[in-house]
Amino acid sequence: MLTRELLHREWAAFRSPARLIALAAAALVVIAAGLLYAAGNRASCVGPCPADPAAADGSIVGDRFWFLHRDLGREGAITVRMTSMTGTITYPPPLHDRIVTGLVPWAKAGIIIKDGVRQGSSYAALMMTGGHGVRMQYDYRHDVAAGEGVLAPRFPRWLRLTRSGDTVTGSESADGRRWHTVGTVRLAGLPATAKVGLFATSPGDLTLRRVGLGGAVEESRFTQATGVFDHVTVVGGSAGAWRSEAVGQMNQTDWEKYHNASGAVERDGVVTVSGTGDIGPIGSEGAVTAERTLAGLVIMLIVVVVLAARFGARPDTAVSRRVLAARAVVAGGATFAAGLAAVGVVLPVGVAILSGNGVPVQPVSALTGVRVVAGTAAVLALCAVLAYGLGAWLRRGWAAITLALSLVAVPYVVTAFPFLPDEVSRWLLRLTPAAGFAVQQTAVEYPQVVAHYAPSAGYFPLPGWAGFAVSCAYTAAVAWPAVKRTRGSGPRTGDSVPGAAATAVAND
Repeated sequence: MLTRELLHREWAAFRSPARLIALAAAALVVIAAGLLYAAGNRASCVGPCPADPAAADGSIVGDRFWFLHRDLGREGAITVRMTSMTGTITYPPPLHDRIVTGLVPWAKAGIIIKDGVRQGSSYAALMMTGGHGVRMQYDYRHDVAAGEGVLAPRFPRWLRLTRSGDTVTGSESADGRRWHTVGTVRLAGLPATAKVGLFATSPGDLTLRRVGLGGAVEESRFTQATGVFDHVTVVGGSAGAWRSEAVGQMNQTDWEKYHNASGAVERDGVVTVSGTGDIGPIGSEGAVTAERTLAGLVIMLIVVVVLAARFGARPDTAVSRRVLAARAVVAGGATFAAGLAAVGVVLPVGVAILSGNGVPVQPVSALTGVRVVAGTAAVLALCAVLAYGLGAWLRRGWAAITLALSLVAVPYVVTAFPFLPDEVSRWLLRLTPAAGFAVQQTAVEYPQVVAHYAPSAGYFPLPGWAGFAVSCAYTAAVAWPAVKRTRGSGPRTGDSVPGAAATAVAND
């Protein structure tokens, strides 16, 4: 059992001025690097920057599309027949020298009920997509698959949205007679008069360009989708005229200005709607995540590993297991406190500076913020105990430092940049102690959003709890051999030799 006296004695041995100064300096580096990153990022626009679309929970979303709409009461429905969907992709690889006809997989065209035309407002949509068939999506995060049905003049698709109060039901049909329910959702707070109509949108064409030893960086190009509809009927709507407008900015590109403008055209009962953008949980340009302010963490990690490994490799080898455990607790506790202070300062302050500079930042709930701050500090503490155990086991500081850095710091650094192939980076963050840093991730992967979900883009392959468990397992695996190499608990007098703390400091 670890006594207060034993812990106090080992803390006295640990707290040499050099160690405390190094830990404090490492914490200050984390804070300084994060604040410099935040201060150096600033939104720049010609004129005032447009507000970033935000959903009801404050999260930054994508909400840009062309909308042909009219009013809909609390009870009503819209039914259409969709006969075709085409699109344009500008300058795709490999040569990037031409504009081609085609649809990106998550191009969308269909019908939608929405709480007005304000970006970020609640909605439910039933759509045909470029590569995923008919889908029902609502309130940005939710996606329901209906099927992989084809769409052509010979095989049109009928779509219907029915509203009853706050409840919206999506149905699809191949012939307009036999209907299949895709999904029923509740849009809390949907006003008595909502907007209903036809829409089209298309996110950027994302491809990856190889760099380094097989890493990848993202490249995105403008795309546009066009849906053709007929048999458009609205029940429960107003008697007023249809209104055609963009939700979000549109018709800014050369393609739209000089070739095919986004918009809606009706001729002889056939409605053609063209649009670009996206409706989904992440903005078309993305948003900065809070963990981007932790750029200096790798410096602190290196300092912690060096200090802990040297502390474990001290020459007083004839110590009991109780002393070994006390020293590990002291090294881990001091690291945890320093990490908690560093991350606890830089995360909220850095996010506040970014927001003040007009940079869109995905909001972090209080619970998530606590998880990032406390979890990152805990993983740093585990790394310190791991390095200490290696030092106590190998008895050579340089060997323990080299091995600890190879296990933790090197995987953490090389996977943060598009240097290695994505799959190699993912396996490094599954199989090494660096997996524990998944606790800092706040970015979320959505199947209905095409993005570069790779470590270099901030996505860890394991959830936070699983990555933390990997780090714990490594620490335990190193601590056990170190414990086995020491003698047993031994006489208690050996744990409390007068002047032992001073001798330990001198030997360090």
